[in-house]
Amino acid sequence: MTGAGGTPGGVGQFFIGLMCAVAGGWLLTNQVSVSSGGGWMVYGYNGFGLSLIPFIVGTGLIFFNGKSIVGWLLLAAGLVIVFVGILSNLNIYFRPTSLFNTLLMLVLLAGGIGAMAAALRTSPAPPAKNP
Repeated sequence: MTGAGGTPGGVGQFFIGLMCAVAGGWLLTNQVSVSSGGGWMVYGYNGFGLSLIPFIVGTGLIFFNGKSIVGWLLLAAGLVIVFVGILSNLNIYFRPTSLFNTLLMLVLLAGGIGAMAAALRTSPAPPAKNP
């Protein structure tokens, strides 16, 4: 019978590691506050509308011809521009917490990932017995 990732055993260790990693990740992200930044400014004006032009044109071309390579490229470029613009205007802060809580979060996250990786690792073959 094979275990996690086709390796012998390790299923219990994998799921305990997964639970620890999920708990540590949730606790860590729960301490983070995210707010929006100043916005997209182009020469002092809000430039968000300009970033939607490739998205809108690409969408129109795809509705006209679903196989339009230019339409798909413009749509993809527009989505990337919007996604990067949103991410670049975020302010991310780690809320104050105690050192103990911070260490607990990081140990759960890193330890859980390490336990999952160890469960997926193949164990060395046992030495052969001589008769």
